[in-house]
Amino acid sequence: MPSDPLGILLISGEYGRAHYAFVLAAGAAAIGRSVVLFATNAGCAALAEDVSAWASGDAVVQRSGVAGIVELRGAAIELGVRLIACEAGLRIAGLSEEALTAGVEVAGVVTFLSATAGGQLISL
Repeated sequence: MPSDPLGILLISGEYGRAHYAFVLAAGAAAIGRSVVLFATNAGCAALAEDVSAWASGDAVVQRSGVAGIVELRGAAIELGVRLIACEAGLRIAGLSEEALTAGVEVAGVVTFLSATAGGQLISL
């Protein structure tokens, strides 16, 4: 099992990409990987407390018996995934730090790259 950190860069605000970012984060953390999910630009919406804009996407996956974004994000947090919202990306997305779900830190790309140095990076 890889012990190097897994970095997930979520730049897209598209539901499927955001959902799968949390699938990957929770899955990797469940097998003992250190995981950092860094969201920027439109991807920052996945770290907001209010994800009601994705209710229809969540309904589709939940009808299929798959966990939705809120459940996956909660599992990721419980499993110790480090969630970071890009400071500049928040501004670009028009989101405030207060809009983020509890436990999300705000930092820049240097923090993300430092936290995942020597590891694997996935971009969605």
